[in-house]
Amino acid sequence: MTSYSSRPPPERRRRPWLIALPLAVVVLLAALWTGFWFYAANRADLEITQWRTREAQNGRIFTCSRQDIGGYPFRLEVHCADPNAQLRSWQPPVGLAAKDSLVTVQVYDPTLVIGEFTGPLTIAEPGRPASMVANWTLAQASLRGRPSAPERLSVVLDNGKFAQGDGGTLTNIANAEHLELHGRLTGGSANNNPVVELGLRLTNGTAPVLQVLSQPTDGVMSATVYGLKDLAPKPWREQLRELARGDGRIEIEQAKFTQGDMAAIGTGTLTVKPSGRLDGQIRLTVTGLERLIALLGLDQAVAQYVAQRTGGMTVDKLASGLDRLMPGLGGAVRGQSGANLAAAGISMLGEQTQLDGRRAVALPLRFADGAVFLGPIAVGQVPPLF
Repeated sequence: MTSYSSRPPPERRRRPWLIALPLAVVVLLAALWTGFWFYAANRADLEITQWRTREAQNGRIFTCSRQDIGGYPFRLEVHCADPNAQLRSWQPPVGLAAKDSLVTVQVYDPTLVIGEFTGPLTIAEPGRPASMVANWTLAQASLRGRPSAPERLSVVLDNGKFAQGDGGTLTNIANAEHLELHGRLTGGSANNNPVVELGLRLTNGTAPVLQVLSQPTDGVMSATVYGLKDLAPKPWREQLRELARGDGRIEIEQAKFTQGDMAAIGTGTLTVKPSGRLDGQIRLTVTGLERLIALLGLDQAVAQYVAQRTGGMTVDKLASGLDRLMPGLGGAVRGQSGANLAAAGISMLGEQTQLDGRRAVALPLRFADGAVFLGPIAVGQVPPLF
């Protein structure tokens, strides 16, 4: 007969340090991360100070009424109250001032900088009333790379409003429900012959001072700029002057704008001559051409040109010719004049095609030493850009 002992099994000795070890590791890691964050924050403050010093030596003064650094534990947030920039090296000198800015960097990815800005933004020469005022409900910018070696820059603006000042009086010049600007470095470097790819997206944009943009307009554009010397902050006229000296060019891969039932898409290349005037050609495809001509105020000029080229052809004869070219096209101008007649005349000079499933006409938009031609017809003059 088998007997079993009634003695209980020996108790296992508890090891409290096994319970405390994970907690100790977490506390140690938190302490190390906290030390690293404060080191990074101090380093960021030093970098900002050094950057301001370098910029000041080049005549560009950047200040805040108050600056704070926060964002612990995973971000660095640089808050600047009343940001102000004095570009004294520009001719004429220019000052920019906003209400607030917040720049954020992820500690684990310092090559991505995101900024948010509070308007209004005022632009003025020192001691003079604002020459430009901009405001918005949201303004954000993101920079990939380092400030001294940027790779990509994007700016997004919601409900932007732009006004031009004249002796203290502000006049609205442009509005946009949504605006995006993108720039990407595709060749060279920021300090040596950069090649820059540009992109634009516009939603419900208007510019009351320009008849052609007096109605809400949507648009997208992509282009590449060759011939820049560098990307140092400077007036855009100086950038264009350097572009002309460097035999630069602007290659427009695609530009499409729509306004109501009118749409236009263009591709081509433009250059800036040493005189500051535009040269080049864009292949333009347009639907609703009669509306574009009316907006540009070209009714009479185009009608006169067509009459000269057709030996005084009457509207009915012109309509019959259009019907032979494309059945039904003559009905658009029979018994009419002005923009419809002008559009019909240009349609005969251009190439019939389609855009977004609609009837369209394609023809060159040429810039010759500042003069602008739509097909063979002179439609205006662009003043020197600098």
